[in-house]
Amino acid sequence: MAELVSGDKSAYHVRWRRLLVEPRRPEWIRLHPKAPWLVVATVCIGAFMGQLDASIVTLAVPSIQQDFRAPLATVEWVFLVYLLILIGAVSAVGRMADMVGRKLLYIYGFGVFTAASLGCALAPNMGWLIATRIVQALGAAMLQANSVALIRTNMPSNKLGKAIGLQGAAQAVGLALGPSVGGFLIGLGGWRWAFYINLPAGAIGLILGWFLIPRTRVFAPKMRFDWIGLYLIMPTVAAGLLAFSQAGALGFANPFVLGMLAVAIVLGVAFVMHERRSRSPLLDISLFRSRNFSLGITTALLCYLVLFGVLFIMPLYLEGEYHLAPARVGLLIMILPVALAVVAPAAGNIADRWGNRLPTTIGMTLTAFAFLLLALLTPSILIVALVLAVAGLGLGLFTPANNSTIVGSGQEHQAGMVSGVLNMTRGIGTSLGVALAGMTYAIASGVNGIHIATLGNAVSGMHIVAALLGMLAFISAGLSVAKARK
Repeated sequence: MAELVSGDKSAYHVRWRRLLVEPRRPEWIRLHPKAPWLVVATVCIGAFMGQLDASIVTLAVPSIQQDFRAPLATVEWVFLVYLLILIGAVSAVGRMADMVGRKLLYIYGFGVFTAASLGCALAPNMGWLIATRIVQALGAAMLQANSVALIRTNMPSNKLGKAIGLQGAAQAVGLALGPSVGGFLIGLGGWRWAFYINLPAGAIGLILGWFLIPRTRVFAPKMRFDWIGLYLIMPTVAAGLLAFSQAGALGFANPFVLGMLAVAIVLGVAFVMHERRSRSPLLDISLFRSRNFSLGITTALLCYLVLFGVLFIMPLYLEGEYHLAPARVGLLIMILPVALAVVAPAAGNIADRWGNRLPTTIGMTLTAFAFLLLALLTPSILIVALVLAVAGLGLGLFTPANNSTIVGSGQEHQAGMVSGVLNMTRGIGTSLGVALAGMTYAIASGVNGIHIATLGNAVSGMHIVAALLGMLAFISAGLSVAKARK
């Protein structure tokens, strides 16, 4: 009997360990000449799904509030808690993937994200919805922390820019389709369809990831996980996000906002000091000794700040000044991400051929001129459409080349860590862009907070915001010139 029990336990442990081993690809896929591009295609599904979900859920907030009859401050946490967990966890997940396997965490990321999406769709109350959004964010972190890393470790260096360009195009298409698809689904079947739509895409991504992504070849040395670093970075991100999310309504001079910024700075300094001393850091600070990595992260932060700043402010301006219906506003806003998606693959080819410095510098210079044009002219609907198109082209030139600069830094076994830092930068840039642009627009328009019905001088507000975004884009272009040619 003891032998039978022992045998059952042994078989149980074997089955359990199999869940922690990356599955092999079929031999015919491994030998296929297009095998690396199949990896890129799988990664693009996750990139598309992530951006689509983010933009759709934002649209669903009013419907969720009405359905659960919850205060707006509570419903906002459906969005904020997702962003908090995603930004805080993505670096940790990237570091863990370097040690245990990127394919393993990527395909499980699809599973967790998809299952949590079903949980969100079936949520009977706000508590359940917020809890499942936390799980969904963990799944998204598993996807995002490994997406660029999988491209970096499976594509030859002379094709890296093109591959990252395709991934950037997939993200832009998801961002562009979110408002229109989300509006249609929510109007047709309610806010729960904002989560149901993830189920087929997640199932397809999981299956393709299982069969098309190769097993991890180079692992980081398995060392004790940096739990102290994780415990420091999570409250740092939480304090920063709370400050940025409230700055638009309260202003940066508000005591609560200043207090949260102070907490974020103190904990951020403590995190950096700990990481410099740690034997197995969550974030290898030595990466920032590379000029290209440091400049790439800095310019990426400015890029995402500019991108999400204009995407946040433009609907407020168009609806307030021209009284456009949300559907028409959505079509106008789509111009920017569609232009980005069109040019991003070509920008990747340019980076592969002539180096990353040329497209990043030209791209952000073009973006800067577009916003400065908006700052000098009366922002009519035609001018707005032109500016969004030019800015989209500029950001499409910049993003794939700059991301290629970043992910090419460090060793192959650090690819997950680097990918995590890049995605954390995107989240911080998004939050900062919304807060800074929103606060600037409110102050320049002569109102306390942003309320479409009580807008003051909307044209003046748009001029000031456009000038600010243009200046930040010019700074990014200037920093891009300083990059080494690659």
